[in-house]
Amino acid sequence: MSTSEVQSCLTRPSASCCGHEVKFDGASPAYRRVLVVVIGLNLVGFAALVIGGLMQGSTALAANALDFLADSATYAISLWAIGKSVRVRSGAATLKSFSLLAMAVSVLGYAIWRAMTGQPPEGSVITGLGLFGFAANLVAALLLVRYRDGDANVRSVWLCTRNDLVHSLGVAAAGGLVWLTGARWPDLVAGVLLGAVFLHSAVSILIQARQERRATA
Repeated sequence: MSTSEVQSCLTRPSASCCGHEVKFDGASPAYRRVLVVVIGLNLVGFAALVIGGLMQGSTALAANALDFLADSATYAISLWAIGKSVRVRSGAATLKSFSLLAMAVSVLGYAIWRAMTGQPPEGSVITGLGLFGFAANLVAALLLVRYRDGDANVRSVWLCTRNDLVHSLGVAAAGGLVWLTGARWPDLVAGVLLGAVFLHSAVSILIQARQERRATA
């Protein structure tokens, strides 16, 4: 196989060379540009939701805001890791999995604290900000969908964005239930569920990163 053919295999989102599947490692200018845009979208989402979460004392909004912030940081790590060795890229994915674990613990802790203190948040505000977060994540998902199949570093970006769509809809639904019931439990349940999703994604990313590292050992 020629050098140009090898390079083509490594820079396309999905490629098969000599009968073997080659995982896309993010090494393309188009993917880099998409990541920069997605990082910007997540920073805007974080700013909007963290203000709403603090003002309302909402577990669901706090979890979603933390998710936006963590995504901005982990996507920046992904951008930095592009073009590096498999060991470095799998290490970056491992770091992201641990950050998701930390998020899960933080959200669950906050949910427990809010369960014992505070008043129910304003349901309409939660729903509105949840839908705002969904719109931001939908744009990001549409940009990233063609890059959903890649190595652990690339795949972690897609998994986070895909999960965020579900998170935002869950937050919006929780706001509606808070408004209907006048209780804070829907907000708390949404926060706990988001923490569980963070935990599942962290384990999935960690497993793939370790598999890729072992394959090159």
